[in-house]
Amino acid sequence: MMDVAAKAGVSQATVSLVLNGSPGARLSDSTRQRVSKAADELGYELVRRGQKSPEAGQGVIWFVADEITTDPWMALAFDGAREKALEYGINVNLTVTHGVRITESIVFSQIQQSATLGIIYGTILTRRIEPFEALLENRTVLVNCYDSQRRLPSVCPGETVAGRVATSRLIKAGRRRIGMINGQEGLDASRDRLKGYRQALSSNDIPFDPGLVRPGNWEPSTGYEMTLELMRMSYPPDAIFCANDMMAVGCLDALREIGCSVPEDVSVIGFDDREIAQFTRPALTTLVLPQYEMGEIAAELLIDAAGGLQSGPTQIKVECPLVERESVE
Repeated sequence: MMDVAAKAGVSQATVSLVLNGSPGARLSDSTRQRVSKAADELGYELVRRGQKSPEAGQGVIWFVADEITTDPWMALAFDGAREKALEYGINVNLTVTHGVRITESIVFSQIQQSATLGIIYGTILTRRIEPFEALLENRTVLVNCYDSQRRLPSVCPGETVAGRVATSRLIKAGRRRIGMINGQEGLDASRDRLKGYRQALSSNDIPFDPGLVRPGNWEPSTGYEMTLELMRMSYPPDAIFCANDMMAVGCLDALREIGCSVPEDVSVIGFDDREIAQFTRPALTTLVLPQYEMGEIAAELLIDAAGGLQSGPTQIKVECPLVERESVE
């Protein structure tokens, strides 16, 4: 499977999702074709594990999230983990701590007193964490976060590559002056999406102009305000990459207000593939934040570890597929 991943230029997790035919995996057709072709050329045949029943005393998987109401991300990751675990006849229990330290201590104390196969610990923001002792003492996989000392396996979105894909798509559309409205400073997502943006410019011999990058806060209001600032420049952008869909909504509103046509005058691309992206006018080209797939992979890693297959404390980066709509030519 590692050889297939290397030949196809994708992660091992993506190979697993494609060859297992995971129904919830939102991967591009080109990615699926590359993986299938590489597997065929290498003569790789997937060993399909039949549905399993939980062994006596096997216990459940605990999905512990720091937040689940403000954004859909952890709910999607939980759904992915639950569906994957059910294939093996294993239940997944959800508990939310709201990031309160004492609540987390109580939750982990209760988990340690129950029959537990393992723990999936997820955070609403992609970030580095210092794990509780309970996480280190139990079979644990991290979702959307990672251990500062890399003692635990983790599954995170491949946001640097995604930033590069988004910017490259705008360049492919013939755009050369590409603005970016980034997320909050100091967050991993903002840092990595900006890094990918800069990599794409460099790969296409387009000089990086710091004046084209504006800070945001993930809300439509900053997308609106920063777009107006960008378009007031003496040499305004002909494309804007918004680091999330909500800011892209504000960006589209601002462009409409000043009489710019999308995508004829300015192309716009978002990130996250929220439900609203398909209902904007024009419909928003964006990238998927693959939380469902991340949950699936985390559950599979945990179940494999429980079965004696140890992969080590690796970090898996999951592809963020591009969703083509109408805001980019």
